[in-house]
Amino acid sequence: MLAFALGITAAQAQAPASAPPLQVREIGSMHVGGQVRALDGMPMREMVPSPGAPPIRMDPNGEFMVEGMYAQYVKLAEPRARYPLLLWHGGGLTGVTWETTPDGRPGWQMYFLRQGHDVYVSDAVERGRAGWARFPEIFAGEPVFRTMGEGWGLFRVGPQEGWNADPARRRAFPETLFPVAAWNDFTRQSVPRWPTTDRQIQAAYNEYVRKVCPCVIIVHSQGGNFAFNAALAAPDKVRAIIAIEPSGTPAAATDASPLRNVPHLVVWGDYFAESPFWQRIRGNVERWVGSIREAGGTADIMDLPAEGVRGNSHMLMMDRNSDEVASRIQAWMERQGLMR
Repeated sequence: MLAFALGITAAQAQAPASAPPLQVREIGSMHVGGQVRALDGMPMREMVPSPGAPPIRMDPNGEFMVEGMYAQYVKLAEPRARYPLLLWHGGGLTGVTWETTPDGRPGWQMYFLRQGHDVYVSDAVERGRAGWARFPEIFAGEPVFRTMGEGWGLFRVGPQEGWNADPARRRAFPETLFPVAAWNDFTRQSVPRWPTTDRQIQAAYNEYVRKVCPCVIIVHSQGGNFAFNAALAAPDKVRAIIAIEPSGTPAAATDASPLRNVPHLVVWGDYFAESPFWQRIRGNVERWVGSIREAGGTADIMDLPAEGVRGNSHMLMMDRNSDEVASRIQAWMERQGLMR
């Protein structure tokens, strides 16, 4: 069996000296979901396909494969986890969330591989390697682009008024664990997102679950609602959900009883007192947690500040204590019987 050391040079350099190479059985990828959409009546146009090439006439009419998603997987030679681990990103982001951190440390993809999980990292519909579609002809409306400063307050790295284009003049929360010197590198990960594609994203995630599960899902922010609904659609396929600061839930009247055998863990970071927006979100999520419990299911909350861990931002998997947070999640999975 070939021994693989997975990761980029910076990640390898920061791995513990005693960490053995990963024994990897397979690395691959797939596109999942989507449909064929046809366009007609669009005007022809001329373009030069590459420098020095003659112009060609482009016909935008015809059939297009759209609304699919992308996933990359790393399968271990001898996984210790009973089920593959699927990592789902949040809004305006891609699967890069889970790879190397903005300041060059190994991310949760590597952490959980080293804990013995087969790991799948995906890009949702219209993100990253999933590809776009024409808009507004196929995707309604137009994409939203996040500014460099929007996430400073939204992701609770610092007060919004502390943002400044000049790094030397930015003001973060005094105890923040986000690697603020790498903020500009983090914003390079930002991609456009549509506010009108939830239905298409959910359909692709549901097909993804049907294709690769049974599985455990770790999901972040906007992805939370997609994971909750995917589990409702296929409770026999989802063995657990770990929701990292989820920003949405199923409708209040949704019956949570199908999830009584799907343990849930919700993880919260710090600085909620400084964000009325996140306080409202948290209230909605914890009501959903209550619905699962009332239906006879397991729904735990990991409130890091209440456990003595202060300073985490919304991007817990990138914070300087990301491995500590991951270790707490790993321990929860062990207690749920998800490891061999």
